[in-house]
Amino acid sequence: MEYIAFDAHKHYTLASVARPDGQIVREQPLPHERGALQQFLTRCEPGSSVETIGNWYWIVDEIEAAGCVPKLVHARKAKLMMGEINKTDELDVRGLNQLQRNGTFPTVWIAPGELRDQRDLPRTRMVLVRQRTQLKNRIPATKYALHDLEVSDLFGARGRALLKQRLELLPPCTAYATQQLLEQVENLDRQIRGFEHKIQTGSSPRPRFSCS
Repeated sequence: MEYIAFDAHKHYTLASVARPDGQIVREQPLPHERGALQQFLTRCEPGSSVETIGNWYWIVDEIEAAGCVPKLVHARKAKLMMGEINKTDELDVRGLNQLQRNGTFPTVWIAPGELRDQRDLPRTRMVLVRQRTQLKNRIPATKYALHDLEVSDLFGARGRALLKQRLELLPPCTAYATQQLLEQVENLDRQIRGFEHKIQTGSSPRPRFSCS
């Protein structure tokens, strides 16, 4: 049995392999190139961990492709448990392996691959909705009277029609800027509807199983 820990960074991942007695088998940085982590793992026995990082999805894919079972560490809890004052990459990976060996390794759930992919749909939709809200807030914030239209929803069908009529009363530069904002809102409306349709019609992820 070997314990493998990955400390992922932006351009490389530091890998450390240790035996149950704590003896380090090998330790080396791996470039973030497709297949590099998988090739490294083919020389190892099953068992691995990945430190939390924003782009860890592809690392999990590489671990699974090598026939290993990934464990995603809860970074904050692990750092408290390791209690390292002088933080270095080497101490991080060795500390992760120590937690694995003594059975106190704090993990968080890793979603199946298909679900990891599908998560990008609602997350991107949320980003687009925030952008649309910012643009909608900008339009009535102009120094001219665009907020006094007697409609319950300024961006409903009737509200938008009245807004477009009011553009003719605005100075040319303000009218141009407001028109562009309206077009951006309408474009985001279409994109958001597209994401919502994709989310509603997307297939549910199939269950996946793995063995250590």
